[in-house]
Amino acid sequence: MKAAFFDLDKTVIAKGSIPAFGRPFRRGGLINRRVVARAVIGQLIYLHLGAGEQRLARIRESMLTLTRGWEQDRVRAIVRETLLETVEPLIFKEALELMEAHHLAGDRVYLVSASPEEIVAPLAELLGADGAVGSAAEVDADGRYTGRMAFYAYGEGKAEAMRALADRTGIDLAESSAYSDSATDLPMLEAVGHPVVVNPDRGLAKVARERGWEVRQFTKPVRLRNRVTVRTPMLTTGVALAAGAAMLWWRSRRLRVTTSH
Repeated sequence: MKAAFFDLDKTVIAKGSIPAFGRPFRRGGLINRRVVARAVIGQLIYLHLGAGEQRLARIRESMLTLTRGWEQDRVRAIVRETLLETVEPLIFKEALELMEAHHLAGDRVYLVSASPEEIVAPLAELLGADGAVGSAAEVDADGRYTGRMAFYAYGEGKAEAMRALADRTGIDLAESSAYSDSATDLPMLEAVGHPVVVNPDRGLAKVARERGWEVRQFTKPVRLRNRVTVRTPMLTTGVALAAGAAMLWWRSRRLRVTTSH
């Protein structure tokens, strides 16, 4: 069995998934306007300058500190209620077409992202993927975030999660594909037989040239309301949206792929 593993930020969607949910989280009372503005500025820095290990570590720690005490169910509810409006302008048409092509070829499709699983899992369901790997924050007995990380799906962590998934499901990684934009995802790309570089940062572009890896440019956003893919749910009417949200919540809990917690 083959699979296709897609990084999320700047590969499937055109910006960071966490900053994209800044406004919904503000409307939900979790953060204030200043935090949203800071996230937007941070995203611009990331897009234009890239993010090294130290900067990413600072971002991660600040996010964990920010979310300490939040109710996990509240975060999931906000994501569920605002998912379509938040990500719809950001999805790359080319990424959706690749997902469709892999499904038509009989491959499984997974999102693999360092973003929180509360975002990655329902987005995978929305896009018709077979499952997802995302970072998992530690939650206390009351269902609130502790400010610590249980699993970080970043760097080698992504590759380890992919190998664990392959062992459980019988996926042949040597025959599988992976798509990413960032040099931090080299372990993910090296874990498969067919690595593909998408909108690469400077470091990954250099590696791709040296190793002769395929390079693609994704540039065309698409509206999901006007596009019905082979496996993507119909999202065209108010009733369908309500039903889709309910099914998304239920199925994302079943389809979520995690490693050790």
